[in-house]
Amino acid sequence: MFFPVERQKSSYVIDYQKWYDQGKRGIIYDIDNTLVPHGAPATDEAVALFARLKEIGFKACLLSNNKEPRVKSFAHAVGAYYIYKAGKPKRKGYLRACEIMEITPEQTLFIGDQVFTDIWGANRSGMDCILVNPINPKEEIQIVLKRIPEKIVLFFYRFKRK
Repeated sequence: MFFPVERQKSSYVIDYQKWYDQGKRGIIYDIDNTLVPHGAPATDEAVALFARLKEIGFKACLLSNNKEPRVKSFAHAVGAYYIYKAGKPKRKGYLRACEIMEITPEQTLFIGDQVFTDIWGANRSGMDCILVNPINPKEEIQIVLKRIPEKIVLFFYRFKRK
């Protein structure tokens, strides 16, 4: 439940066309440390990524445990649906994102930077997920503490792939 189907260095290096060709039609993203550093506004790179996704044919939704002002402003900047105070890793937010995009969990790809919220919730919801490296190592203390057991999970992930 804690293993992603793929690991990548960044959200910006994923082969999105490959995923579309495999039947994915929607992508759900975490925002902070997945697309931009924690609390940062949408960058030109993020705006360009979402424009490219739309060209490919994807729908996109942001799923964040943050408050609405943070999530709404980012979503408007990149042109995506959004859900705030999502309660990750609970399944409700993930499944609601699928409903908003009018697709099934099997047609959905989730991308995030945290194993115990992002990846666990996506797996519990029946969708493929990609774990990306955090953009900025400076994080809030509760996230720093979660990174310690994450290292154990990721150690075993290396052996699972072999």
